[in-house]
Amino acid sequence: MRGSVVVGTDGSPSSAPAVEWAAADARRRGLPLRIVHVCEQWSHGVDTSRYCEGALEAAADRARALSTDVQVSMAMLAGNVIDVLVAESASADSVVLGSRGAGGFAGMLLGSVGLAVAGHAAGPVVIVHGDAGGEHGLVVAGDDGSPHAREAVAYAIEQARARQARLRVIYAWRVPVVESSWPVQGPQLAAYFEEDARAAHERADRWRQANPDVVIDDEQLRDHPVAALSDATDTADLVVVGSRGLGGFSSAVLGSVSHGVLHHAKCPVAVVRPRETTGQEGP
Repeated sequence: MRGSVVVGTDGSPSSAPAVEWAAADARRRGLPLRIVHVCEQWSHGVDTSRYCEGALEAAADRARALSTDVQVSMAMLAGNVIDVLVAESASADSVVLGSRGAGGFAGMLLGSVGLAVAGHAAGPVVIVHGDAGGEHGLVVAGDDGSPHAREAVAYAIEQARARQARLRVIYAWRVPVVESSWPVQGPQLAAYFEEDARAAHERADRWRQANPDVVIDDEQLRDHPVAALSDATDTADLVVVGSRGLGGFSSAVLGSVSHGVLHHAKCPVAVVRPRETTGQEGP
């Protein structure tokens, strides 16, 4: 599916970097940009239409100034913010949101809207944390072999290719907490890690073979996935995770790992879930 990059804006300071990120992403990947504002009525019957129109037009002006060759469209919509953005995701390439907001986007990331959209959208949701700073030429993806992780790596490969950046695929193996009486101890746990790490490296080899134009590194760590991926945000332009997974990436619809990375990230984070209509298989 090659829909538009959809970015939600509410006129808050947090939404400006999201608009800028979305405009740059649309330009790099040759996609149209759709800017959406969900106009909610304030209390006491205050007419908010002028504010909504101004917020939408300001975002569109900013996007056009940054990416003159991108087709930009606007939509001012009514309804529940979460429902509207999830509905937009069905035909979008991706949905881009700021980390916090005002009005309909209040509490984003730490509140309900960003987390709900990231957990229920039909495709990738990118949460942009303030000013992303300088570019590092690196995209990072988390992998655990699950269908969600395969989709995450596929999206990360596309992003790396468009950016002419390196891709680092990280497999993080969380050491289980066990009772002292549990029969499997240190040597056996080490063997399990080596087996899983070998499988992760083989998956990365298949991605390298299928995408020879992208430099793909892989890393297998004995670490908590949240810690490993959050640390990677220090030097990455984008970190990509599946919305849920297996093993170290367990606990979904936006459970501990994707949720934890969103809260600790220092760069934009893409949360990816497989589209029901793709039927695609990865390595």
